[in-house]
Amino acid sequence: MGHIRAYYEQITRMSEEEWLFISSHFTRRVFKKGEVITKKGDIEKYLSFIESGIVRYYIPDVENELTFHFCFDREFTCAYDSFLSQNPSEYELQALTNMVIWCINYHDLQKVYAQTKVGNYLGRFAAENLYLAKSKRELSLLKYTAKQRYLNLFDENPEIIEKIPLKYIASYIGITPQGLSRIRKQII
Repeated sequence: MGHIRAYYEQITRMSEEEWLFISSHFTRRVFKKGEVITKKGDIEKYLSFIESGIVRYYIPDVENELTFHFCFDREFTCAYDSFLSQNPSEYELQALTNMVIWCINYHDLQKVYAQTKVGNYLGRFAAENLYLAKSKRELSLLKYTAKQRYLNLFDENPEIIEKIPLKYIASYIGITPQGLSRIRKQII
């Protein structure tokens, strides 16, 4: 749980009492590589902090899975729209590596918000960051060519290029694996 506290303390200071209250609502979960964390059609029950591992967000399809986001160590993850609305998720979250995550359920998070000032602040901070990442991704898809999206991804998130299979990277930037192969040959 020390990773969560370190993450929070980068944002704001909290008292020991606040930390003990917040941390008492988290539970540890472990997932194996390839395991689905949240299934399409299920209601997201948890907001999770990744201690170690990588999560892929994707829309499952028999012929074409569409990957649209990744989360790494020391980030919060969940099917956030499903978590907020408590409606079924339209996509899945999958462990791309073995993972350890710390989870807080929806009702316990509401308690943290209601009973601590720092909880409200941290919730707003997390929501704002999720919005900014989503907005940046949407603009990238509208503004840039596939080649430029790949180069931007390489510049901004080299860990994606190093740790994610190319077929998922291709889907993430909106092209086929063959198209990504052509782009990679052009820039080598």
